Amino acid sequence: MLSFIVFLPLLFAVLLLFIPENKKNIFQWLTFAVLSVELGALGYLYANFDAKNTENLMQFVEKTTWIYLQSDFFGGGFHIQYFVGIDKMALTMLLTAGIVLWVGALSSFSITKNPKAYFSLYLLLSSTVFGCFVALDFFLFYVFFEFMLLPMFFLIGIWGGERREYASFKFLLYTLGGSLFILGAMIVLCLSTIDIPKTAQANNTSEKIVLENLAKNDLKNLKKIYNFDVLLMQNPQNYLKDASIYPNDTKDFYTNSQNTKNTEKNPYRYWVFWALLLGFLVKLPVVPLHTWLPDAHVEAPTPISVVLAGILLKIGGYGIIRFVLGIFPDVFLSQADIIAGIGVISIIYGAMNAIAMQDLKKMIAYSSISHLGFVLLGISSLTSVGINGAVFQMASHGVLSAMLFVLVGVLYDRTHDRNIKHYEGLWTKMPVYSVWVMIGFFASLGLPLFSGFVGELLCLLGAFQSQHIHKIWGILGLFGIVLGAGYFLWALQRMFLGKFWVFEKEKNENLLTDTTLRENIILAILAFLTLLLGIYPNVIL
Repeated sequence: MLSFIVFLPLLFAVLLLFIPENKKNIFQWLTFAVLSVELGALGYLYANFDAKNTENLMQFVEKTTWIYLQSDFFGGGFHIQYFVGIDKMALTMLLTAGIVLWVGALSSFSITKNPKAYFSLYLLLSSTVFGCFVALDFFLFYVFFEFMLLPMFFLIGIWGGERREYASFKFLLYTLGGSLFILGAMIVLCLSTIDIPKTAQANNTSEKIVLENLAKNDLKNLKKIYNFDVLLMQNPQNYLKDASIYPNDTKDFYTNSQNTKNTEKNPYRYWVFWALLLGFLVKLPVVPLHTWLPDAHVEAPTPISVVLAGILLKIGGYGIIRFVLGIFPDVFLSQADIIAGIGVISIIYGAMNAIAMQDLKKMIAYSSISHLGFVLLGISSLTSVGINGAVFQMASHGVLSAMLFVLVGVLYDRTHDRNIKHYEGLWTKMPVYSVWVMIGFFASLGLPLFSGFVGELLCLLGAFQSQHIHKIWGILGLFGIVLGAGYFLWALQRMFLGKFWVFEKEKNENLLTDTTLRENIILAILAFLTLLLGIYPNVIL
């Protein structure tokens, strides 16, 4: 089932290339149909996922050897697997991705420039996104993570705004630079862990003898099979004892020696941790690694902004929980206060920039940076409440950011103007559109009964409950919510209340028609989802 979900969009991305260019409607309807099937498959996963199973945390697992390379130089070999599976967090992210990509496909019906290439790239992007959330082999994850850059680069660079080349290259360089840190950390982790059963098989001996050799640190005669299995990397028993990042089993995990009295910090484990974290922080993104995001959002077409904010940024938060926290819980514990501080800086800095923005799309882009700061705050709390809140916030923000960028696209498609100062009293001219905007803004600022409230509340509860971070970060996070209410309500007041007026009124007044049936369907679905998650969050908690 997981392979079906990952590779179905890729299959149709290739098939679209063989359809004649003049069949314009086929491209958009076929893409929409494929992602509708994907939603159905994800519904099957949700219905058949055993949430009460505590023994097999990973379900729907598919595992087979992909690449096996013998390497005498390293005293063994490298084993890369096609290894996919999902737990509750991955299932939540898959459902969010399916909804956001479906909405993006429906929003893409307005794309008229070279639709064959656009929808092929869109399906390719969908395939890589699903692949990131199911991959349990680090190498496989990295392939999907890197391949995602290709379609996004062209979707922004070809179908974007006036400065699309600048924005696409900036997006590529930032994300590629961050992924190089992930690559370095991945290589170190691979050379530090071995697959014990495979080692036993390679040595033609029993697993018991292999375990004894490992316990004695007798590595001379031990044939090692290095691998990229994330679940093995999360188990300290699979680390070689001569590895530079070996997690010593002492009271202070963060040591350079097995002597329990030695509390000297292990610089290698420290630096590999921060390299891995930095790579995912660029993708999230956090301040000061965020500058690519506003440019990418402003220049990207509306459907790509929906996908970028709705799901691509969440791969950063997912990666921090799955890889950084999962593999380095000891170092994360010692650095939690610093990481929480980075999250709070993003909350406040993003909100203050949003207040200053006159471009509506740029305001929402900075609001995304602010809201995703709560994700980092929730994770750094290292509490069940906080981490659940971080996952919920990612799902909630996926729905809300998609809704907000669709709303911006509705206005921009009519007047090609996103300046907040150029509109006033839109309520009288576009009443239905104004209702959708009010729902989107109120849900995003954290009004109770909407999903935004639940996500932020859980992240803050985790911060105040945590014994690992200072309470000041929770207090400052509360201040960020006040700022969020400020920029959303101020924009609502300036654009929708008062007497109707629009910049270049003679030209734009007749263009400001209310939302169409297709736009109303998209916005109604997203509004229903944020209300559902706000009233009954246990749908995904």
